[in-house]
Amino acid sequence: MAISAVLIFGAPGSGKGTVGAKLAATTSLKHLSTGDIFRGIAPSSESGKLLASYSSKGLLVPDEATVKIFERYVEGLVNTNKLNPEKDTLLLDGIPRTVAQVDLIRPIVDVKHIFVLDIQDEATIVARLLNRAKIEGRKDDADENVIKNRLNVYKDSTAKVLEKYDPKIISHIVGDNTPDEVFCDVLRAYVNFKKNA
Repeated sequence: MAISAVLIFGAPGSGKGTVGAKLAATTSLKHLSTGDIFRGIAPSSESGKLLASYSSKGLLVPDEATVKIFERYVEGLVNTNKLNPEKDTLLLDGIPRTVAQVDLIRPIVDVKHIFVLDIQDEATIVARLLNRAKIEGRKDDADENVIKNRLNVYKDSTAKVLEKYDPKIISHIVGDNTPDEVFCDVLRAYVNFKKNA
């Protein structure tokens, strides 16, 4: 049985994690970020070494590996009663990132709605990520060339994922606003989605 899910999309640095955490705290959604899942994997483990070999270059982890890690994580939540697949709805940040992942996750999640945080100014994203690297010590955000590569990967791969979904379930949100404004816009869109669901 596939678990109901809402997706949050946007380029690296668009505020997906911030908005996702706030939305989960305000609603009954269960926020899962593949970035957080990946960062929680021991770097010395086989999976950790695989992840580091890609993320250090700003590349996406291979689809099958990403989905397998995600699936194991979700199974762990279900097995420890932290997630009820019949009642809970996931808020997913970071998956699916490729067209192939859309098909690979279909048996796991049933996508009900998608929020897309659109940021027009690439310089804003680069500045946000460089600042985040200093504050949070995130190595994948510390190199401007890696950031630009991640943005290109997003534009070339991830944005095409949206084409695999019905446009009626997609809400575009202006991501250039302040974090509070972006969150309010997402929350408003979520309330509208729930009313019409």
